[in-house]
Amino acid sequence: MPQALSNNVCPILRRPFPTATTQRLRRNHARYQRPSLASTGHTPLGGAGNSQASRNCCVVPFTGNRCAVPFSSSAERSSGSQRERLTRRAHPRTPLPVVLRGEIQPPKAYRSDSSPLHQSAQHKPETGMFVTAIIVLSLSFLVVWAYQKLQPPPPKICGSPNGPPVTSPRIKLSDGRYLAYRERGVPKENSKYKIILVHGLDNSKDMIFVASQELIEELGIYILLFDRAGYGESDPNPKRSVKSEAFDIQELADQLQLGDTFYVLGFSMGGYPIWGCLKYIPHRLAGAALVAPVVNYWWPSFPSNLSREVFKKQFLRDQWSFRVAHYIPQLLYWWLTQKWFPSSSLIEDNPEISSMNDKAIIKKMSEIPTPHQNKVRQQGLFESLHRDLMVGFGTWEFDPMHLTNPLPQTSCSVHIWQGYEDRIVPAQLQRYVSSRLPWIQYHEVPDGGHLILYDTGIFDSVLRALLH
Repeated sequence: MPQALSNNVCPILRRPFPTATTQRLRRNHARYQRPSLASTGHTPLGGAGNSQASRNCCVVPFTGNRCAVPFSSSAERSSGSQRERLTRRAHPRTPLPVVLRGEIQPPKAYRSDSSPLHQSAQHKPETGMFVTAIIVLSLSFLVVWAYQKLQPPPPKICGSPNGPPVTSPRIKLSDGRYLAYRERGVPKENSKYKIILVHGLDNSKDMIFVASQELIEELGIYILLFDRAGYGESDPNPKRSVKSEAFDIQELADQLQLGDTFYVLGFSMGGYPIWGCLKYIPHRLAGAALVAPVVNYWWPSFPSNLSREVFKKQFLRDQWSFRVAHYIPQLLYWWLTQKWFPSSSLIEDNPEISSMNDKAIIKKMSEIPTPHQNKVRQQGLFESLHRDLMVGFGTWEFDPMHLTNPLPQTSCSVHIWQGYEDRIVPAQLQRYVSSRLPWIQYHEVPDGGHLILYDTGIFDSVLRALLH
């Protein structure tokens, strides 16, 4: 080690080194074995005789740039020493440079381009880009997965290359859709009364018909049933609404030449098309009957405490299904098809929603052959059952309790039939609707459930009240 270093004296500034600096220089000297200036034949800053230049310069601790700051006076040299101490405090681990050939050379292992910190800084942007790419790909995958889960499959339209065959008579509507229908009762030409029967949820024109044949022939009743949009063999309607269902009924009546007026009868979820007829085509009605019709808990005229009280009595799974259908119908397909939580008692045919009377009727109906029942959902669940819930419990274009008597000058009669033991449609809300609309005749069956229309005696009573 040079004598100057062993004496703790800077060979250039001719002043003692701080203790920490001396220790650092000794470690660097031992590690890199730097030759002394005399042994290399080099002189500091321009030659052996330039002692004045040696005295008038300050070696600046290395910070990434090569520099030597000359001083022109002792005052500047004094201030330079102060700056050196400040710089050394700011960079305590930076070793002093070696002055060779008039340049300040930083130790090779401590140069900025070879330091571990610099190397990690070079690799840091690449690591950040890799992490960003992973996050973007994960989010993209999640979005695609969620989109596929939310989107229902396309319907299998009857008569299309990959769809079910058409086996029933159909009419073509003005918007290009086809509507399948079925005729029952006496021949249309010999009939005295013409009734359009609207089926409910998860049913079709091939629903079990329990009206007595004697009454039909006695009164001369012609009954027209049809598959509502998306059910059976009728084309789906992506724009289905309460209004569109009413105009489907009107077009069906016109193309089959039922005359200027006709009767309508709706059961369960088939009740909202009847409300649509009372709103949009009242001049075409000779009478209307609603049997256990669907009630929308979000009709504005319902008192909030009444609708809330009745709503809370529904099964929790059905409450959530109705909420999704009303507030976020875009998620209804996912909600009704996911397996994590129970969804809808109606679609899953949960026996707990049936009253004692309903269970007896279901047992009796199971003995009746229903060869066409498998056609109800053949075009897909979404455009049949799911769309029904979206319309029935969605936001309506009108409030039924704001309707006025559609034909006050005629003998047109409107009836609501409701079972007191109905666990699907609450009787309390039907009573309130009837109280707000005094021109509607309300009939309540004390021990009746939701399936009162499948009781032969009640069905005959509904027809007699409607036609007289």
